[in-house]
Amino acid sequence: MLCAAWCASGEITFVEIIELRHFSSGDLRPLLHAECEIWQSQLDWDYSGSAEMVLRYVDSKILPGFAALDRGRVLGYAFYVLEGIKGVVGDVFVDRAHGSETASRMVEARLLQDLIGAIQDSPGVVRAEAQLLLLPTGMAAEPFGAARFARHPRLFMARSLESQATAAPHPGTIPFGIRTWEDGDFQQVAGLISAAYLHHVDAEINDQYQSTSGSLRFLNNIVRFPGCGTFDQQSSLLAHDLRTNQIAGVVLCSTIRADVGHVTQICVDPRYRSKGLGELLMESAAARLRHRNFRSLSLTVTQANHGAIGLYEKLGFSAQHIFDAFVWNG
Repeated sequence: MLCAAWCASGEITFVEIIELRHFSSGDLRPLLHAECEIWQSQLDWDYSGSAEMVLRYVDSKILPGFAALDRGRVLGYAFYVLEGIKGVVGDVFVDRAHGSETASRMVEARLLQDLIGAIQDSPGVVRAEAQLLLLPTGMAAEPFGAARFARHPRLFMARSLESQATAAPHPGTIPFGIRTWEDGDFQQVAGLISAAYLHHVDAEINDQYQSTSGSLRFLNNIVRFPGCGTFDQQSSLLAHDLRTNQIAGVVLCSTIRADVGHVTQICVDPRYRSKGLGELLMESAAARLRHRNFRSLSLTVTQANHGAIGLYEKLGFSAQHIFDAFVWNG
């Protein structure tokens, strides 16, 4: 497959779009190194662990996707994974260091077009999801919109942990205990997540939130795999009602570099909302990270979730970047 694109000098060159199975990790390593530098500079995120996992899958020839080749040099790639009847766009990246912004965006759009087509044409696939953290909102709207994907803008927010700690709020009259995550918590927390996201916009974006079994898969992914950073047990906390021992809320954190934490999940049982429990969990996690000399904490939140954004802004978070989540239901 060929894709015409303009290079920085204005000359037209032809970029080949080739399936990833024809490449090895050695072919893609320079590209992934460039991507890691972008994650570091834009999001303060060490992406090297995820990059190495991608390269291992490339060598195993089991990662479906495409690479863009220009005169023997890989300048971009995109991949996806299939989870039963769902396809998930894993990543798309084009190295902009060797061409114009216009040319790079054309290659990016072509990679996404071919990727989306491959997902939608996969036998039995009736749903697809994508969250492309590096791409600014609207940048990928055209290829996804043409394929009938719904778009949900999301915020990447961060706060400094180097300022003086604030006192954790008192969560009303209910006595709560706070403890760290344990391996035996998977099932109860999965039930909490599915209850917390009932009829929530985030359950439209990530269908794993729609059931306990799906939430269990979500937890397994963030605890055992480095896609959202390395799971950090010390700052992953559960709040439980001391009267009933019922789990009332949870905050899960990862480390995305040695001194930066990231909230991968925060939710409260609907029966315990409006009691300051979310704020208590967030401040407790922040305090534990601060005690270990972490300098900042980040998270992502859907732009339509105004209540959560208000809470995060109250806690000192500010929006650093807006990106898009896309969903297709065939």
